[in-house]
Amino acid sequence: MFTRRRALATGSVVVAAALLAPSGSAVAADQTRQQAKPTVVLVHGGFADASGWNGVIKRLRRDGYPTLAPANPLRGLPVDAPYIASVLKSVKGPIVLVGHSYGGAVITNAAAGNPNVKALVYVAAFAPDQGEQLGVLLNKYPGSLIGESVQGVPYPLPGGKTGIDLYLPPDKFRAAFAADLPRSTTDLMQITQRPFAQSALTDTTTAAAWRTIPSWAIVATADKAIPPALERFFYQRAKSRTIEVKGASHVPMMSHPGVTTTLIEQAANATD
Repeated sequence: MFTRRRALATGSVVVAAALLAPSGSAVAADQTRQQAKPTVVLVHGGFADASGWNGVIKRLRRDGYPTLAPANPLRGLPVDAPYIASVLKSVKGPIVLVGHSYGGAVITNAAAGNPNVKALVYVAAFAPDQGEQLGVLLNKYPGSLIGESVQGVPYPLPGGKTGIDLYLPPDKFRAAFAADLPRSTTDLMQITQRPFAQSALTDTTTAAAWRTIPSWAIVATADKAIPPALERFFYQRAKSRTIEVKGASHVPMMSHPGVTTTLIEQAANATD
């Protein structure tokens, strides 16, 4: 009798466990949902590197998004856009492409013609149209401190020509670029900044991906690099789903990583 009761009890446990455990199809469906998340590709701009996305990357990974933050060469649109385009081609499945500052101009060119890019996100970024130049656009509205702050340093080009790299000096960096971050942080950012080629300001945009790809955008209301009025102009023209981050400097992805991540994930959810 004891053996029979123990067998019945054991059988009941097995049945209960089977009922409570997820089925193979449920596990597979969950895995499919995880795999279906688009890859978020984050493109930085000038005077910066991919580490500026660290706070956003941490949150995206926590939420299960495959994430890639390539190094933008910062050698001008004819170099940078094809390079980022090649990175995009290496990514399988749908992509949410995010650009900060000059990186916005790069993704505007790089995403054109790539059917895997399902959404663009502009973070205090340029969103130029075909035929436009960033230097001209930067003077469309007052408020940028970049023109009066940059320092040009010559560097050699192939064939004996000379290019100009643009830097922000120590006494100008924080006010022009990241005034809402601690000074200890901006001091390190200034020392480790990656300059970008002056030619990027006169390069002509050859494609405008926002004309065919839906976009989201952040206006940084205290931006002293790209005037907020210019950001609004870009995003209204592109019909971007736009939010404004009050008091944010040119680097809202660093000072407000949670808000930035939420917008990126909204763009990602809209691609489902």
